Amino acid sequence: MPHVKNFSKQRLTRGGLGAVSGLLAAFAALAVAEVVAGVGRPQAGPVLAVGGAAIDRTPAAVKDWAIRSFGSDDKLVLQLGILLVLVALAVALGLLSLRHRSAGAIGVLLSGVVGAVAALTRPDTGGVPDVLPSLAGAAVGGLLLYVLTGRLALASGPAPDTAEAPGWDRRGFLTAAAAAAATSTAAGALGRGLASSDGKEAVASRAAVALPAPASPATPVPRGAALRIPGVSPFVTSNKSFYRVDTALVVPKVDADRWRLRIHGKSVVAPLDLTFRDLLRRELIERDITLTCVSNEVGGPYVGNARWIGVRLHDLLREAGVRPPSQGGPADQLVSRSVDGMTIGTPVEDAMDGRDAMLAVGMNGEPLPLEHGFPVRMVVPGLYGYVSACKWIQDIELTTFDAYDPYWVKRNWAREAPVKTQARIDTPKPFARPKAGTVNVAGVAWAQHRGIDRVEIQVDDGPWKDADLAAQAGPDTWRLWFWSWKAAPGPHTLTVRATDGAGRVQTADRARTVPDGASGRHSVVINVD
Repeated sequence: MPHVKNFSKQRLTRGGLGAVSGLLAAFAALAVAEVVAGVGRPQAGPVLAVGGAAIDRTPAAVKDWAIRSFGSDDKLVLQLGILLVLVALAVALGLLSLRHRSAGAIGVLLSGVVGAVAALTRPDTGGVPDVLPSLAGAAVGGLLLYVLTGRLALASGPAPDTAEAPGWDRRGFLTAAAAAAATSTAAGALGRGLASSDGKEAVASRAAVALPAPASPATPVPRGAALRIPGVSPFVTSNKSFYRVDTALVVPKVDADRWRLRIHGKSVVAPLDLTFRDLLRRELIERDITLTCVSNEVGGPYVGNARWIGVRLHDLLREAGVRPPSQGGPADQLVSRSVDGMTIGTPVEDAMDGRDAMLAVGMNGEPLPLEHGFPVRMVVPGLYGYVSACKWIQDIELTTFDAYDPYWVKRNWAREAPVKTQARIDTPKPFARPKAGTVNVAGVAWAQHRGIDRVEIQVDDGPWKDADLAAQAGPDTWRLWFWSWKAAPGPHTLTVRATDGAGRVQTADRARTVPDGASGRHSVVINVD
């Protein structure tokens, strides 16, 4: 019968519009939440709060896989994943509301509660006000879903004296949906504008920074420290190319004029409270230092060398009255805290043993880039970043390893993590097809705070051959190397190993990154034509 077909078609249309209702409600909820978060703290927005909570609760092995697979884009992938989940949830709640309007609206409200709890339990939580964005957005979204699905309610039966299927309020639905879409778009734009304005002061304060000349400048890079071989890494990694691995979904934007650092805790005799200008007025040192991420696989890209300028950490700790454990000091751990709530634990002994540990304010001749920790970050040569390189630092507390476990230690990473001796083949690349004859094999090796004394290459199962070393700029930087190989046609495996300044040969034993860094030897398989 025609009216039965029309009725089925109408139900299908209503189903689609129910899904649209759910999506519009979710859009409105997020837009309103962005506005409220923009007025308060952008970090309290539901996507950032839930995303941060997801990162906090993700097993170390999964995080490690995400970094290997997506690199610095891992945060973008996470945010896209959250949005996809929200889309699926919105569609489901929209369809549910066609049958049970109140249940759908309640579902939206419960989603807001999840966002509020996530915001309230983040390490950098601003307290109770941080729940407002999620709750306000959920209230608006739930109400909108209730109203829209009400416009889709079927009449109790066909119109009198007709054979048509029951109807629904088309005009009312379309009007409400259009108004909701337009209002949500405007609110979203307003929210993004408020969030971006939050960072304008930080950008302006960075632009106004003029780094003073260091009292202790870096030793000039020796001639021959870099190699003019295509494909090999430069000695200095540009700021743009320097790796970034952290848990911040959105780069913190800190106004240097408002930034303060507190040094306090166990064994601190004279607590310090410093401004950014206070640091710039102190004696600055400039050093070339290579940083390495503990998530770097053997032969991986998460290592870079830069010229840093900052205040020697040892001097600040001494001024605060801190003594290292070797001199009877009771504190053996220095816990640094970032503005985003990250905590990083560094051995006090390593921070005060004479190495060039610093609170860095500059990188490669300019103020720290925002993504690399502006206005101030910690740099401690010889340790993996997760136990030394706190970005956006705002607090240093002296404590003990027994008394406190920082962020990564709570997630089964080692308390102490000196950088392991590693070498990497930059060229030729895996599966390359060079011509037979002389082939340049080159790359980098590092063992920060110990230096590199030797690099060797093995072809297939043959003997180890000494590579030529570029000039050594210092024990805290990587060292470039190369080897001229008389390559014969056919498939070959090239393997590299390094020996550090302490005489330790890079181990062949393979280990994954958890709990204290990868080990093993880097190999590439190529085919010589």
